[in-house]
Amino acid sequence: MKIIVDAFGGDNSPLEVIKGSAMAVAEFGIEIILTGDENVIKRTAAEHNISMDGISVIDSKNVIDIHDEPSQVIKEKSDCSMAVGLKELADGNGDAFVSAGSTGALVVGATFITKRLKGIKRPALAPLLPSGKGYFMLLDVGANTECRPEMLAQFGIMGSCYMNKVMGKEKPKVGLINIGAEDTKGRGLDIDAYKKLKDSPVDFYGNLEARELPKGVCDVAVTDGFTGNIVLKLYEGMGSFFSHTLKGMLKGFPGILAALLIMPKINAFKKKMDYSETGGAILLGISKPVVKAHGSSDAKAFYNAIRQAKACIDGNIINEITQALESVK
Repeated sequence: MKIIVDAFGGDNSPLEVIKGSAMAVAEFGIEIILTGDENVIKRTAAEHNISMDGISVIDSKNVIDIHDEPSQVIKEKSDCSMAVGLKELADGNGDAFVSAGSTGALVVGATFITKRLKGIKRPALAPLLPSGKGYFMLLDVGANTECRPEMLAQFGIMGSCYMNKVMGKEKPKVGLINIGAEDTKGRGLDIDAYKKLKDSPVDFYGNLEARELPKGVCDVAVTDGFTGNIVLKLYEGMGSFFSHTLKGMLKGFPGILAALLIMPKINAFKKKMDYSETGGAILLGISKPVVKAHGSSDAKAFYNAIRQAKACIDGNIINEITQALESVK
């Protein structure tokens, strides 16, 4: 198994990318292909005594910046580390691709270089978020700010396949984020998407109000990219708010005593809320697994993003999604 990793995507590249890749090679026995400036990668690895066993490099001097237009990944910067990695993936020289670079560029590059699955209208960016019952998948969170009903139905099918084959959920429940539970609620988009999801080969929960998300009533939450991005950012913000509030409550002598008693539970909660534990957001709908790691990922986050890519390959997620779409036809 070969996983291609963009060595110059993210705030902490290339050092943390190399560290995470070395950890993944040691743990999983896979091959890693890093794309980026070969001289810089090898020098960085040598300076920090990081083994390059199982890691090869494809040289690419250019890098796409978060301030660049996403379309530059297939135009002016088609030789950047991200584009080179996606081309290698499209050519069959790797089984999956991981990058912490520009989200917009990754969506454009994956769509036009690696290509979408046959029949998929648009790919969806789908992170895993913590809930009272484990984790749920939220999609889309920004790849498509405007959607059509059939796109939301496809998001539900793809998310259901992922949660079943990668996360081990036997019958994933799929919910449609809306402003009320009734099937007549929402915009025309939501009303029509409800009908399509109801007729799809998924265990459709129905409409899902945002306050139900943290309870874990559904395994997959479907919405358009504009709404999904707002939900994601609010979720992240509330997690940070609770963390800071809890720290404030545990200050002083009584707070320290209380913290000592409940520290294992506090640590378990922090771990569950830590994005680096889940790895990244899978870009569903592309012909090969593509994982978007967080821009500020450290070595552990890159390791988990690679682990997530490996799980997609092991779960044969691309074939599962293809078969599910065929059954709809």
